[in-house]
Amino acid sequence: MKFRTMICAALAAFSVACAPSEEKPFVTMRDGRFYIGDTPYAYVGTNFWYGAILGSQGEGGNRERLLRELDFLKESGIDNLRILVGSDGVDGIPSKVEPTLQTAPGVYNQEILDGLDFLLSEMGKRGMYAVLFLNNSWEWSGGYSQYLEWAGCGKAPVPAIDGWSTFMEYVAQYADNEAAHKLFADHVRFILTRTNAYTGLKYVDDPAIMAWQIGNEPRAFSEAGKAGYTRWMKEVAALIKSLDPNHLVSTGSEGKAGSEGDIALYETVHSDPNIDYMTIHIWPYNWGWIQKEDVGANLDTAIANTREYIDEHLAVAARYGKPVVMEEFGFPRDGFRFDKAAPTTCRDRYYEAVFSYIYENMLQGGGFSGCNFWAWGGFARQSPDRIYWQRGDDYMGDPAQEQQGLNSVFASDSTTLSIVKRYSGMLRELR
Repeated sequence: MKFRTMICAALAAFSVACAPSEEKPFVTMRDGRFYIGDTPYAYVGTNFWYGAILGSQGEGGNRERLLRELDFLKESGIDNLRILVGSDGVDGIPSKVEPTLQTAPGVYNQEILDGLDFLLSEMGKRGMYAVLFLNNSWEWSGGYSQYLEWAGCGKAPVPAIDGWSTFMEYVAQYADNEAAHKLFADHVRFILTRTNAYTGLKYVDDPAIMAWQIGNEPRAFSEAGKAGYTRWMKEVAALIKSLDPNHLVSTGSEGKAGSEGDIALYETVHSDPNIDYMTIHIWPYNWGWIQKEDVGANLDTAIANTREYIDEHLAVAARYGKPVVMEEFGFPRDGFRFDKAAPTTCRDRYYEAVFSYIYENMLQGGGFSGCNFWAWGGFARQSPDRIYWQRGDDYMGDPAQEQQGLNSVFASDSTTLSIVKRYSGMLRELR
């Protein structure tokens, strides 16, 4: 397998070296908008966190499915994918993504790295753009808790076993833990200085990457941690820009909800000149706006709350001339069911409301510039006898700690995808 990978990489590098020079433009930001070259860029995208695993030739890899997914996404008008660079820690921990990328500090699973290379190569061929997040405040990919364990803070709690309060007390240490920060900074340097084995391009020179993202939903996790959290976010943004001036940098923040309920903290972090655009996440079910007993009963309230939350963050972004991306939002299927056969009537209404608000805001010259719904399930096969992920199951949009099918959009969800495709086309016409 390693020999085959080396041959493929050599042929790819030869092909790149012999091909005519044709520079593709990076996604840039100016005047509160995204641009590709001189063309404005706005998008309906999705979360495809498992893409690098699917692209590998090792455990969990399925390149035939990956290519099928990418082709289907592109045909559906989805050209922006938010992707996990890789998870951290040992395999076999309940509710954690595996196989992991960083198995110990500075020790990497080469098959997952190769999978990330392959994924970016194939996205580039299709004119698609990746937002790559590097860390995670939650346990499902390691992140905060794994770096703290490596830094000597004791065994990381697993929320499903030890409880959420125990976990959140543990990860609250991250804001001020310099040893954990250093381990993560080493990881950032390693990833950003990589060269793609299939294209011969350094990551910093690859226009298929739209942005580097500090993490998935980074948080301070306490009032006492706000100062350390702010300092760390600014330091990481500066580090990324020093290594890669070509790509955009974003935080991965949920917004006010991920800033200890403090919009001023969100503004302080996102005012940093090394952070190019602002992100928000919205979760009607997780935030108690709807109830699983009847997901449609409070749908109008959820839509109204969504608009209010968006507006609050658009106001912050306007003060700094930065775009806003709603890069995570999800909604359960009717009846709070998880199987593909369950209707998506309420989800479709919610998606329509979100997409129409993006379009309406852009028509008025606002700063709302894109969204990535959570998340892409595509052609994944669901297990007939369980709802939680186990080793060997297909990957879908819902990470291992969540019911499989909870928020996933599958390739068979024709009504949802018709809405996605329609608004993607409408936003493209505004470019």
